[in-house]
Amino acid sequence: MQYGIPIVKDVCWVGVNDRRTPLFEGLWPIPRGVSYNSYLIRDEKVALIDTVKDLSVNGYLRKLKHLLGPDRQIDYLIVNHLEPDHSGAIPIVKRVFPDMQVVGNKKTAEFVNHLYGVKDTRVVEDGEELALGRRKLKFFLTPMVHWPETMMTYETVDGVLFSGDAFGGFGTLEGGIFDDEVDIQYYEDEILRYFSNIVGKYSPMVQKAIAKVSGVDIRVVASTHGPIWRTDPKYIIRLYDRWSRQETEPGVVVAFGSMYGATEKMAEAVERGVADGGVKTIRAHNISDSHASYVIRDAWRYQGLILGCPTYDARVFPPMEDLLRLLSGKRLMNRTVGLFSSYGWSGGAVKGMKQFVEENKLELIEPVVDARFAATPEQIEQCHALGRAMAARVRGAEGGGARPGLRT
Repeated sequence: MQYGIPIVKDVCWVGVNDRRTPLFEGLWPIPRGVSYNSYLIRDEKVALIDTVKDLSVNGYLRKLKHLLGPDRQIDYLIVNHLEPDHSGAIPIVKRVFPDMQVVGNKKTAEFVNHLYGVKDTRVVEDGEELALGRRKLKFFLTPMVHWPETMMTYETVDGVLFSGDAFGGFGTLEGGIFDDEVDIQYYEDEILRYFSNIVGKYSPMVQKAIAKVSGVDIRVVASTHGPIWRTDPKYIIRLYDRWSRQETEPGVVVAFGSMYGATEKMAEAVERGVADGGVKTIRAHNISDSHASYVIRDAWRYQGLILGCPTYDARVFPPMEDLLRLLSGKRLMNRTVGLFSSYGWSGGAVKGMKQFVEENKLELIEPVVDARFAATPEQIEQCHALGRAMAARVRGAEGGGARPGLRT
């Protein structure tokens, strides 16, 4: 067993991988698992940067004990983020190292008392420094990325930014832990899914956090989830910057629901129209079996979003209703939306989907297709036309051209 992987001299990764939890936060599927990254700094004083989820605590303690030996203690526990996937081990670590002082900001002190009964937190202010010996830690408060107490810790000698949940992503670390040791393309979709599912709602605060550390010489980005960025730390910062600005790529997401196949035929006509319009990047999701987590990820990445579903109990089809609620909660912006639906004896789906578009100030592209029971050949052609119109819009956005068929 490797007890700690050096990041720089005397700074080790002591994190763990979680391959057992099926749903992150009880909501988001993590079929590739997730890492909980924790870091140990050994200087005249010893500092532990965040802990891990309590399910992993036994192996975690073995790492710490091995690295510290029988005589050394942990002097400080720096809490960048108190969500239990990073703080669950605090009670037992505190029992093993009773003289360890918890360090965080004013909100951290409040929350750690409520969560774990820890009352002696050392409170630090924005920009304050803590000397460990040769090394110093500087604290940057970054509230609402994505909890009120979140902060980042900057190690001043080697330029390591311990960024908390910012710049993190889903996926266990399989062998390699650094950006130059892993297949970044493999991780990038999961990093975006993590961002869009967990952090995206707080994009304005992500922008503030990026601005706050923009003047710092960052040579390593060490977040609490996913790879550690030592070769190209600016790469992950650029990704988070782009995503938090809600800048999109040229592509179209088609999210549809269908009870008996009529709406699915409409979806296929829409997709064919997008392809005929010259857009190759099409991401289709049947929302009855595609988890909303993946739809949110793709909707965050691409400019075009086409939604289609049947009416159910005079309302939007429930899986689509759930998706719209989640997209609204994530504050999706600056997208172009197309709509199609089917109904039986009464409508309702189109009205509900239009409400989503209007409330989120999104752009609606024509035609909107609403078929009774099953689409006629003329309505299938309208679906095809909707796909072509969306393709023209997406290609126009790519090249800075006109926006055909838009209605705001």
